[in-house]
Amino acid sequence: MCSCWAAAVSLPACDWGSGKPVMTSDALPVIALMGRPNVGKSTLFNRLTRTRDALVADYPGLTRDRQYGVADLDGRSCVVVDTGGLGVEDEAIDALMAEQTRQALEESDLVLLVVDARDGVVPGDQNVADMLRRSGKPVMVVANKAEGKPGEVAGADFHGLGLGTPQAVSAMHGHGMQALVGTVSEKLPPAARLDAPLSAPVMEDAIHIAVLGRPNVGKSTLVNRLLGDERVVTFDMPGTTRDAVAIPFERDGQPWVLIDTAGIRRRQRVRESIEKFSVVKALQAMEQAQVTVVLLDASEGVTDQDASLIGLAVQRGRALVLGVNKWDGLPPEQRETVRRQVDVKLPFVTFARLHYISALHGTGVGELFDSVREAWAAANADLSASRLTRVLEKAVAAHAPPLVQGRRIKLRYAHQGGRNPPVIVIHGNQTAKVPPAYRRYLVNAFRREFGLWGTPLQLEFRTSENPFAGRRNTLTPRQARQRQRLIRHRKKGR
Repeated sequence: MCSCWAAAVSLPACDWGSGKPVMTSDALPVIALMGRPNVGKSTLFNRLTRTRDALVADYPGLTRDRQYGVADLDGRSCVVVDTGGLGVEDEAIDALMAEQTRQALEESDLVLLVVDARDGVVPGDQNVADMLRRSGKPVMVVANKAEGKPGEVAGADFHGLGLGTPQAVSAMHGHGMQALVGTVSEKLPPAARLDAPLSAPVMEDAIHIAVLGRPNVGKSTLVNRLLGDERVVTFDMPGTTRDAVAIPFERDGQPWVLIDTAGIRRRQRVRESIEKFSVVKALQAMEQAQVTVVLLDASEGVTDQDASLIGLAVQRGRALVLGVNKWDGLPPEQRETVRRQVDVKLPFVTFARLHYISALHGTGVGELFDSVREAWAAANADLSASRLTRVLEKAVAAHAPPLVQGRRIKLRYAHQGGRNPPVIVIHGNQTAKVPPAYRRYLVNAFRREFGLWGTPLQLEFRTSENPFAGRRNTLTPRQARQRQRLIRHRKKGR
Protein backbone atom coordinates (compact mmCIF):
# COMPACT_ATOMS: atom_id res chain seq x y z
CA MET A 1 0.00 0.00 0.00
CA CYS A 2 2.85 2.36 0.68
CA SER A 3 3.98 2.21 -2.91
CA CYS A 4 0.50 3.09 -4.09
CA TRP A 5 0.43 6.34 -2.21
CA ALA A 6 4.01 7.14 -3.15
CA ALA A 7 2.81 6.85 -6.71
CA ALA A 8 0.25 9.52 -5.97
CA VAL A 9 2.96 11.97 -5.01
CA SER A 10 4.59 11.49 -8.34
CA LEU A 11 1.96 10.50 -10.76
CA PRO A 12 -1.07 12.28 -12.11
CA ALA A 13 -3.33 12.74 -9.12
CA CYS A 14 -6.98 13.43 -9.79
CA ASP A 15 -8.18 16.96 -9.10
CA TRP A 16 -11.66 16.63 -7.55
CA GLY A 17 -12.99 19.78 -9.12
CA SER A 18 -11.95 19.16 -12.69
CA GLY A 19 -11.64 15.41 -12.70
CA LYS A 20 -8.54 15.74 -14.88
CA PRO A 21 -5.11 14.29 -14.19
CA VAL A 22 -2.79 17.02 -12.93
CA MET A 23 0.97 16.60 -13.30
CA THR A 24 3.10 18.15 -10.60
CA SER A 25 6.37 19.91 -11.30
CA ASP A 26 8.35 17.45 -9.19
CA ALA A 27 6.77 14.39 -10.84
CA LEU A 28 8.72 11.15 -10.94
CA PRO A 29 9.25 9.49 -14.34
CA VAL A 30 6.75 6.80 -15.28
CA ILE A 31 7.59 3.37 -16.70
CA ALA A 32 4.70 1.49 -18.32
CA LEU A 33 4.72 -2.30 -18.71
CA MET A 34 2.87 -3.39 -21.86
CA GLY A 35 2.40 -6.50 -23.95
CA ARG A 36 -0.06 -9.20 -24.85
CA PRO A 37 -1.76 -11.29 -22.12
CA ASN A 38 0.11 -13.75 -19.89
CA VAL A 39 3.67 -12.67 -20.71
CA GLY A 40 4.48 -11.84 -17.07
CA LYS A 41 3.88 -8.08 -16.79
CA SER A 42 2.41 -8.31 -13.28
CA THR A 43 5.23 -10.56 -12.12
CA LEU A 44 7.75 -8.04 -13.44
CA PHE A 45 5.79 -5.23 -11.75
CA ASN A 46 6.02 -6.99 -8.38
CA ARG A 47 9.72 -7.68 -8.92
CA LEU A 48 10.52 -4.04 -9.76
CA THR A 49 8.44 -2.53 -6.95
CA ARG A 50 9.44 -5.25 -4.46
CA THR A 51 5.80 -5.73 -3.50
CA ARG A 52 2.99 -8.19 -4.11
CA ASP A 53 0.49 -5.51 -5.06
CA ALA A 54 -0.33 -6.99 -8.47
CA LEU A 55 -2.32 -10.21 -8.60
CA VAL A 56 -0.36 -12.93 -10.42
CA ALA A 57 -1.65 -16.19 -11.88
CA ASP A 58 -1.10 -18.32 -14.98
CA TYR A 59 -4.26 -16.98 -16.59
CA PRO A 60 -4.51 -14.72 -19.66
CA GLY A 61 -6.18 -11.33 -19.16
CA LEU A 62 -6.00 -11.37 -15.37
CA THR A 63 -4.94 -7.71 -15.10
CA ARG A 64 -7.54 -5.27 -16.42
CA ASP A 65 -6.94 -1.96 -14.62
CA ARG A 66 -3.82 0.16 -14.33
CA GLN A 67 -1.85 -0.65 -11.19
CA TYR A 68 0.72 1.84 -9.93
CA GLY A 69 3.78 1.29 -7.76
CA VAL A 70 7.10 2.95 -6.96
CA ALA A 71 10.47 1.38 -7.74
CA ASP A 72 13.97 2.42 -6.67
CA LEU A 73 16.29 1.51 -9.54
CA ASP A 74 19.95 2.00 -8.56
CA GLY A 75 19.07 5.13 -6.61
CA ARG A 76 16.67 6.47 -9.23
CA SER A 77 13.04 6.49 -8.14
CA CYS A 78 10.27 6.05 -10.67
CA VAL A 79 6.64 5.04 -11.00
CA VAL A 80 5.90 1.64 -12.55
CA VAL A 81 2.52 1.04 -14.21
CA ASP A 82 1.17 -2.46 -14.76
CA THR A 83 -1.38 -2.67 -17.58
CA GLY A 84 -3.75 -5.27 -18.95
CA GLY A 85 -2.75 -7.49 -21.83
CA LEU A 86 -3.77 -6.36 -25.29
CA GLY A 87 -5.71 -8.84 -27.41
CA VAL A 88 -7.93 -10.79 -24.97
CA GLU A 89 -10.73 -12.93 -26.38
CA ASP A 90 -13.63 -10.81 -25.12
CA GLU A 91 -13.78 -7.90 -27.56
CA ALA A 92 -15.84 -5.63 -25.27
CA ILE A 93 -13.47 -6.07 -22.33
CA ASP A 94 -10.47 -5.81 -24.68
CA ALA A 95 -11.62 -2.36 -25.85
CA LEU A 96 -11.93 -1.12 -22.27
CA MET A 97 -8.54 -2.56 -21.32
CA ALA A 98 -6.98 -0.99 -24.42
CA GLU A 99 -8.25 2.41 -23.28
CA GLN A 100 -6.60 1.87 -19.89
CA THR A 101 -3.37 0.94 -21.65
CA ARG A 102 -3.60 4.00 -23.90
CA GLN A 103 -3.85 6.27 -20.85
CA ALA A 104 -0.84 4.56 -19.28
CA LEU A 105 1.06 5.08 -22.54
CA GLU A 106 0.28 8.82 -22.51
CA GLU A 107 1.55 9.14 -18.92
CA SER A 108 4.74 7.15 -19.50
CA ASP A 109 8.29 8.35 -20.05
CA LEU A 110 9.56 4.86 -20.93
CA VAL A 111 7.72 1.73 -22.08
CA LEU A 112 8.88 -1.82 -21.38
CA LEU A 113 7.39 -4.12 -24.02
CA VAL A 114 7.22 -7.47 -22.25
CA VAL A 115 7.29 -10.56 -24.49
CA ASP A 116 7.47 -14.32 -23.84
CA ALA A 117 10.91 -15.75 -24.68
CA ARG A 118 9.50 -19.27 -24.83
CA ASP A 119 6.91 -18.42 -27.51
CA GLY A 120 9.10 -16.22 -29.67
CA VAL A 121 7.56 -13.47 -31.78
CA VAL A 122 3.82 -13.91 -32.30
CA PRO A 123 1.37 -11.62 -34.14
CA GLY A 124 0.21 -10.11 -30.85
CA ASP A 125 3.74 -8.93 -30.08
CA GLN A 126 4.07 -7.40 -33.53
CA ASN A 127 0.76 -5.54 -33.14
CA VAL A 128 1.75 -4.04 -29.80
CA ALA A 129 5.20 -3.12 -31.15
CA ASP A 130 3.62 -1.30 -34.10
CA MET A 131 1.39 0.68 -31.74
CA LEU A 132 4.31 1.65 -29.52
CA ARG A 133 6.45 2.63 -32.49
CA ARG A 134 3.73 5.03 -33.67
CA SER A 135 3.45 6.57 -30.19
CA GLY A 136 6.97 7.96 -30.35
CA LYS A 137 7.70 6.90 -26.75
CA PRO A 138 11.08 5.35 -25.85
CA VAL A 139 10.61 1.56 -25.82
CA MET A 140 12.68 -1.34 -24.46
CA VAL A 141 11.90 -4.96 -25.26
CA VAL A 142 12.02 -7.28 -22.23
CA ALA A 143 12.11 -10.99 -23.11
CA ASN A 144 10.59 -12.57 -20.01
CA LYS A 145 10.54 -16.25 -19.00
CA ALA A 146 14.10 -16.66 -20.27
CA GLU A 147 15.28 -18.88 -17.42
CA GLY A 148 17.78 -21.49 -18.54
CA LYS A 149 18.65 -19.70 -21.80
CA PRO A 150 21.60 -17.45 -22.64
CA GLY A 151 20.49 -13.86 -23.08
CA GLU A 152 21.51 -13.72 -26.75
CA VAL A 153 19.51 -16.85 -27.56
CA ALA A 154 16.41 -15.84 -25.55
CA GLY A 155 16.17 -12.44 -27.23
CA ALA A 156 17.27 -13.37 -30.74
CA ASP A 157 13.77 -13.60 -32.23
CA PHE A 158 12.76 -10.17 -30.96
CA HIS A 159 15.34 -8.12 -32.86
CA GLY A 160 12.86 -8.21 -35.73
CA LEU A 161 10.48 -5.97 -33.78
CA GLY A 162 12.80 -3.09 -34.58
CA LEU A 163 12.85 -1.71 -31.03
CA GLY A 164 16.48 -2.26 -30.13
CA THR A 165 18.32 -5.03 -28.33
CA PRO A 166 15.98 -7.18 -26.21
CA GLN A 167 16.78 -7.62 -22.50
CA ALA A 168 16.38 -11.26 -21.40
CA VAL A 169 15.07 -11.77 -17.85
CA SER A 170 13.10 -14.13 -15.67
CA ALA A 171 10.82 -11.98 -13.53
CA MET A 172 9.69 -14.99 -11.53
CA HIS A 173 13.19 -16.15 -10.56
CA GLY A 174 15.01 -12.81 -10.73
CA HIS A 175 17.44 -13.81 -13.49
CA GLY A 176 18.76 -10.85 -15.48
CA MET A 177 16.96 -8.29 -13.29
CA GLN A 178 20.12 -6.50 -12.21
CA ALA A 179 21.13 -5.89 -15.82
CA LEU A 180 17.59 -4.72 -16.66
CA VAL A 181 17.54 -2.32 -13.71
CA GLY A 182 20.88 -0.85 -14.76
CA THR A 183 19.75 -0.33 -18.35
CA VAL A 184 16.41 1.19 -17.35
CA SER A 185 17.96 3.55 -14.79
CA GLU A 186 20.29 4.91 -17.46
CA LYS A 187 17.31 5.73 -19.68
CA LEU A 188 15.40 7.61 -16.96
CA PRO A 189 15.48 11.42 -16.94
CA PRO A 190 18.13 12.96 -14.63
CA ALA A 191 15.38 14.42 -12.41
CA ALA A 192 14.62 10.89 -11.25
CA ARG A 193 17.65 10.87 -8.95
CA LEU A 194 16.59 11.74 -5.40
CA ASP A 195 18.69 12.64 -2.40
CA ALA A 196 16.90 10.04 -0.29
CA PRO A 197 14.86 6.97 -1.21
CA LEU A 198 11.11 7.02 -0.87
CA SER A 199 9.90 5.75 2.48
CA ALA A 200 6.72 4.90 4.33
CA PRO A 201 6.17 8.29 6.07
CA VAL A 202 4.54 9.67 2.91
CA MET A 203 1.62 7.38 3.79
CA GLU A 204 0.93 8.94 7.18
CA ASP A 205 -1.50 11.63 6.01
CA ALA A 206 -3.33 9.51 3.42
CA ILE A 207 -6.77 8.17 4.32
CA HIS A 208 -7.56 4.81 2.70
CA ILE A 209 -11.09 4.02 1.55
CA ALA A 210 -11.94 0.47 0.46
CA VAL A 211 -15.05 -0.07 -1.68
CA LEU A 212 -16.46 -3.57 -1.11
CA GLY A 213 -19.56 -5.49 -2.13
CA ARG A 214 -20.89 -8.42 -4.07
CA PRO A 215 -20.05 -8.79 -7.78
CA ASN A 216 -21.70 -6.36 -10.18
CA VAL A 217 -23.13 -3.97 -7.56
CA GLY A 218 -21.34 -1.00 -9.16
CA LYS A 219 -18.12 -0.63 -7.16
CA SER A 220 -15.95 0.37 -10.11
CA THR A 221 -18.63 2.74 -11.39
CA LEU A 222 -18.71 4.42 -7.98
CA VAL A 223 -14.91 4.71 -7.93
CA ASN A 224 -14.91 6.37 -11.34
CA ARG A 225 -17.72 8.70 -10.25
CA LEU A 226 -15.83 9.74 -7.11
CA LEU A 227 -12.68 10.39 -9.13
CA GLY A 228 -14.43 12.08 -12.02
CA ASP A 229 -12.39 9.94 -14.42
CA GLU A 230 -12.68 6.55 -16.12
CA ARG A 231 -9.87 5.22 -13.96
CA VAL A 232 -10.96 1.57 -13.71
CA VAL A 233 -12.68 -0.76 -16.15
CA THR A 234 -16.46 -0.93 -15.78
CA PHE A 235 -18.55 -3.52 -17.59
CA ASP A 236 -21.99 -5.02 -17.03
CA MET A 237 -20.60 -8.42 -16.12
CA PRO A 238 -19.79 -9.92 -12.69
CA GLY A 239 -16.09 -10.34 -12.02
CA THR A 240 -14.84 -7.48 -14.20
CA THR A 241 -12.53 -6.28 -11.42
CA ARG A 242 -10.11 -8.98 -10.32
CA ASP A 243 -7.45 -7.17 -8.32
CA ALA A 244 -7.52 -4.54 -5.57
CA VAL A 245 -6.61 -1.30 -7.34
CA ALA A 246 -5.38 1.55 -5.13
CA ILE A 247 -5.97 4.98 -6.63
CA PRO A 248 -4.53 8.07 -4.91
CA PHE A 249 -6.12 11.48 -5.21
CA GLU A 250 -6.40 14.73 -3.31
CA ARG A 251 -9.43 16.69 -2.15
CA ASP A 252 -9.44 19.93 -0.17
CA GLY A 253 -5.73 19.52 0.56
CA GLN A 254 -6.23 16.06 2.09
CA PRO A 255 -4.60 13.04 0.39
CA TRP A 256 -6.81 9.98 -0.03
CA VAL A 257 -6.35 6.49 -1.46
CA LEU A 258 -9.45 4.92 -3.01
CA ILE A 259 -9.30 1.12 -3.34
CA ASP A 260 -11.50 -0.64 -5.88
CA THR A 261 -11.89 -4.35 -5.06
CA ALA A 262 -13.23 -7.50 -6.64
CA GLY A 263 -16.74 -8.68 -5.80
CA ILE A 264 -17.10 -11.05 -2.85
CA ARG A 265 -19.48 -13.99 -3.21
CA ARG A 266 -20.43 -16.85 -0.93
CA ARG A 267 -17.58 -19.29 -0.37
CA GLN A 268 -19.41 -22.25 -1.92
CA ARG A 269 -19.93 -20.27 -5.13
CA VAL A 270 -16.24 -19.44 -5.52
CA ARG A 271 -14.74 -22.20 -7.65
CA GLU A 272 -11.95 -20.61 -9.69
CA SER A 273 -8.62 -20.16 -7.91
CA ILE A 274 -8.30 -16.69 -9.46
CA GLU A 275 -11.52 -15.56 -7.78
CA LYS A 276 -10.24 -16.92 -4.47
CA PHE A 277 -7.14 -14.76 -4.75
CA SER A 278 -9.30 -11.78 -5.73
CA VAL A 279 -11.43 -12.21 -2.62
CA VAL A 280 -8.31 -12.43 -0.45
CA LYS A 281 -7.02 -9.18 -1.97
CA ALA A 282 -10.38 -7.51 -1.32
CA LEU A 283 -10.37 -8.59 2.34
CA GLN A 284 -6.78 -7.42 2.69
CA ALA A 285 -7.84 -4.03 1.32
CA MET A 286 -10.53 -3.85 4.00
CA GLU A 287 -7.97 -4.62 6.70
CA GLN A 288 -5.62 -1.89 5.45
CA ALA A 289 -8.29 0.78 4.93
CA GLN A 290 -9.39 3.31 7.52
CA VAL A 291 -12.91 3.52 6.07
CA THR A 292 -14.90 0.79 4.31
CA VAL A 293 -17.71 1.64 1.90
CA VAL A 294 -19.97 -1.39 1.43
CA LEU A 295 -22.13 -1.14 -1.66
CA LEU A 296 -25.48 -2.94 -1.97
CA ASP A 297 -27.58 -3.51 -5.09
CA ALA A 298 -31.07 -2.02 -4.66
CA SER A 299 -32.42 -4.07 -7.58
CA GLU A 300 -31.58 -7.30 -5.70
CA GLY A 301 -32.33 -6.09 -2.18
CA VAL A 302 -30.31 -6.79 0.95
CA THR A 303 -28.96 -10.34 0.77
CA ASP A 304 -27.48 -12.54 3.48
CA GLN A 305 -24.10 -12.13 1.81
CA ASP A 306 -24.41 -8.34 2.20
CA ALA A 307 -25.15 -8.76 5.90
CA SER A 308 -22.21 -11.16 6.34
CA LEU A 309 -19.79 -8.78 4.61
CA ILE A 310 -20.98 -5.81 6.68
CA GLY A 311 -20.72 -7.91 9.84
CA LEU A 312 -17.14 -8.81 8.94
CA ALA A 313 -16.26 -5.11 8.54
CA VAL A 314 -17.79 -4.36 11.96
CA GLN A 315 -15.94 -7.29 13.52
CA ARG A 316 -12.66 -5.96 12.12
CA GLY A 317 -13.43 -2.54 13.60
CA ARG A 318 -13.53 -0.68 10.28
CA ALA A 319 -15.25 2.68 10.01
CA LEU A 320 -18.26 2.01 7.82
CA VAL A 321 -20.47 3.77 5.27
CA LEU A 322 -23.29 1.95 3.48
CA GLY A 323 -24.43 2.74 -0.05
CA VAL A 324 -27.54 1.27 -1.70
CA ASN A 325 -26.72 1.61 -5.40
CA LYS A 326 -28.94 1.57 -8.52
CA TRP A 327 -31.65 3.49 -6.64
CA ASP A 328 -32.73 5.57 -9.65
CA GLY A 329 -35.61 4.11 -11.59
CA LEU A 330 -36.81 1.73 -8.85
CA PRO A 331 -40.60 1.70 -8.38
CA PRO A 332 -41.88 3.01 -5.02
CA GLU A 333 -43.01 -0.41 -3.78
CA GLN A 334 -39.57 -1.91 -4.41
CA ARG A 335 -37.89 1.00 -2.64
CA GLU A 336 -40.09 0.42 0.40
CA THR A 337 -39.18 -3.29 0.33
CA VAL A 338 -35.46 -2.46 0.34
CA ARG A 339 -35.92 -0.07 3.28
CA ARG A 340 -37.70 -2.78 5.26
CA GLN A 341 -34.92 -5.26 4.45
CA VAL A 342 -32.32 -2.80 5.73
CA ASP A 343 -34.21 -2.48 9.02
CA VAL A 344 -34.67 -6.23 9.41
CA LYS A 345 -31.29 -7.57 8.22
CA LEU A 346 -28.94 -4.78 9.32
CA PRO A 347 -30.03 -3.79 12.85
CA PHE A 348 -26.42 -4.14 14.09
CA VAL A 349 -25.12 -1.22 12.00
CA THR A 350 -27.47 1.56 13.01
CA PHE A 351 -24.36 3.64 13.74
CA ALA A 352 -23.37 3.67 10.03
CA ARG A 353 -24.66 6.31 7.64
CA LEU A 354 -26.87 4.85 4.90
CA HIS A 355 -27.14 6.46 1.45
CA TYR A 356 -29.42 5.61 -1.44
CA ILE A 357 -27.37 6.49 -4.52
CA SER A 358 -26.87 5.99 -8.22
CA ALA A 359 -23.19 5.64 -9.05
CA LEU A 360 -24.00 5.70 -12.77
CA HIS A 361 -25.86 9.03 -12.66
CA GLY A 362 -24.12 10.53 -9.63
CA THR A 363 -27.22 10.87 -7.44
CA GLY A 364 -26.25 11.13 -3.75
CA VAL A 365 -22.56 10.35 -4.33
CA GLY A 366 -21.32 13.67 -2.91
CA GLU A 367 -23.19 13.03 0.35
CA LEU A 368 -21.59 9.60 0.51
CA PHE A 369 -18.14 11.17 0.63
CA ASP A 370 -19.22 13.53 3.43
CA SER A 371 -20.15 10.48 5.49
CA VAL A 372 -16.74 8.96 4.74
CA ARG A 373 -15.11 12.02 6.28
CA GLU A 374 -17.41 11.83 9.31
CA ALA A 375 -16.70 8.12 9.83
CA TRP A 376 -12.95 8.65 9.60
CA ALA A 377 -13.08 11.56 12.07
CA ALA A 378 -15.14 9.49 14.52
CA ALA A 379 -12.82 6.49 14.24
CA ASN A 380 -9.81 8.66 15.09
CA ALA A 381 -11.47 10.92 17.68
CA ASP A 382 -9.52 11.96 20.78
CA LEU A 383 -11.74 11.26 23.81
CA SER A 384 -11.01 13.03 27.10
CA ALA A 385 -10.78 10.73 30.14
CA SER A 386 -12.56 13.24 32.38
CA ARG A 387 -15.43 13.62 29.92
CA LEU A 388 -15.67 9.86 29.43
CA THR A 389 -15.94 9.40 33.19
CA ARG A 390 -18.67 12.05 33.44
CA VAL A 391 -20.66 10.34 30.68
CA LEU A 392 -20.24 7.01 32.47
CA GLU A 393 -21.42 8.45 35.78
CA LYS A 394 -24.41 10.07 34.08
CA ALA A 395 -25.36 6.80 32.36
CA VAL A 396 -25.02 4.79 35.57
CA ALA A 397 -27.10 7.33 37.49
CA ALA A 398 -29.85 7.16 34.86
CA HIS A 399 -29.82 3.38 34.67
CA ALA A 400 -27.71 1.43 37.17
CA PRO A 401 -26.17 -1.94 36.30
CA PRO A 402 -28.24 -4.95 37.41
CA LEU A 403 -27.50 -6.96 40.53
CA VAL A 404 -25.42 -10.10 40.05
CA GLN A 405 -25.96 -12.74 42.75
CA GLY A 406 -27.16 -10.03 45.09
CA ARG A 407 -24.10 -7.83 44.54
CA ARG A 408 -24.05 -4.50 42.72
CA ILE A 409 -21.72 -4.00 39.73
CA LYS A 410 -19.70 -0.82 40.33
CA LEU A 411 -18.32 1.14 37.37
CA ARG A 412 -15.92 3.82 38.61
CA TYR A 413 -14.13 5.62 35.75
CA ALA A 414 -13.30 5.40 32.04
CA HIS A 415 -10.53 6.40 29.64
CA GLN A 416 -9.66 5.89 25.97
CA GLY A 417 -7.73 2.76 25.11
CA GLY A 418 -7.31 3.01 21.34
CA ARG A 419 -8.42 4.50 18.03
CA ASN A 420 -9.75 3.19 14.74
CA PRO A 421 -11.92 1.79 16.16
CA PRO A 422 -12.31 3.82 19.37
CA VAL A 423 -11.78 1.72 22.47
CA ILE A 424 -13.13 2.87 25.84
CA VAL A 425 -11.71 1.19 28.94
CA ILE A 426 -14.03 1.10 31.97
CA HIS A 427 -12.69 0.27 35.43
CA GLY A 428 -14.79 -1.07 38.29
CA ASN A 429 -15.75 -4.13 40.29
CA GLN A 430 -17.32 -7.31 38.88
CA THR A 431 -17.03 -5.87 35.39
CA ALA A 432 -16.75 -9.35 33.85
CA LYS A 433 -20.42 -9.87 34.78
CA VAL A 434 -21.76 -6.83 32.91
CA PRO A 435 -24.57 -8.24 30.72
CA PRO A 436 -24.57 -7.64 26.93
CA ALA A 437 -27.70 -5.47 27.09
CA TYR A 438 -26.02 -3.07 29.50
CA ARG A 439 -22.90 -2.99 27.32
CA ARG A 440 -25.06 -1.86 24.39
CA TYR A 441 -26.67 0.76 26.62
CA LEU A 442 -23.26 2.19 27.50
CA VAL A 443 -22.08 2.10 23.87
CA ASN A 444 -25.14 4.10 22.80
CA ALA A 445 -24.59 6.60 25.62
CA PHE A 446 -20.97 7.23 24.61
CA ARG A 447 -21.87 7.36 20.91
CA ARG A 448 -24.58 9.99 21.42
CA GLU A 449 -22.43 12.14 23.70
CA PHE A 450 -19.35 12.17 21.45
CA GLY A 451 -21.09 11.89 18.07
CA LEU A 452 -19.22 8.72 17.12
CA TRP A 453 -21.25 7.90 14.02
CA GLY A 454 -19.86 5.69 11.29
CA THR A 455 -17.48 3.66 13.42
CA PRO A 456 -17.81 0.62 15.70
CA LEU A 457 -17.21 1.42 19.37
CA GLN A 458 -15.54 -1.16 21.59
CA LEU A 459 -15.79 -1.32 25.38
CA GLU A 460 -13.11 -2.99 27.48
CA PHE A 461 -13.90 -3.68 31.14
CA ARG A 462 -11.25 -4.04 33.81
CA THR A 463 -11.82 -5.14 37.40
CA SER A 464 -9.65 -3.58 40.09
CA GLU A 465 -7.56 -6.12 41.97
CA ASN A 466 -8.36 -6.72 45.65
CA PRO A 467 -5.12 -5.99 47.55
CA PHE A 468 -6.23 -8.38 50.33
CA ALA A 469 -7.13 -11.28 48.04
CA GLY A 470 -5.59 -14.53 49.31
CA ARG A 471 -4.52 -13.02 52.63
CA ARG A 472 -6.01 -14.08 55.98
CA ASN A 473 -5.21 -12.87 59.45
CA THR A 474 -3.84 -15.43 61.93
CA LEU A 475 -6.39 -16.11 64.72
CA THR A 476 -5.35 -15.70 68.33
CA PRO A 477 -6.11 -18.64 70.74
CA ARG A 478 -9.11 -16.74 72.12
CA GLN A 479 -10.48 -16.04 68.60
CA ALA A 480 -9.98 -19.68 67.67
CA ARG A 481 -11.99 -20.86 70.74
CA GLN A 482 -14.78 -18.41 69.91
CA ARG A 483 -14.88 -19.66 66.35
CA GLN A 484 -15.20 -23.26 67.50
CA ARG A 485 -18.03 -22.36 69.89
CA LEU A 486 -19.84 -20.56 67.07
CA ILE A 487 -19.51 -23.59 64.79
CA ARG A 488 -20.90 -25.93 67.50
CA HIS A 489 -23.77 -23.55 68.18
CA ARG A 490 -24.74 -23.49 64.48
CA LYS A 491 -24.67 -27.29 64.31
CA LYS A 492 -26.99 -27.56 67.36
CA GLY A 493 -29.34 -25.04 65.79
CA ARG A 494 -29.86 -27.28 62.81
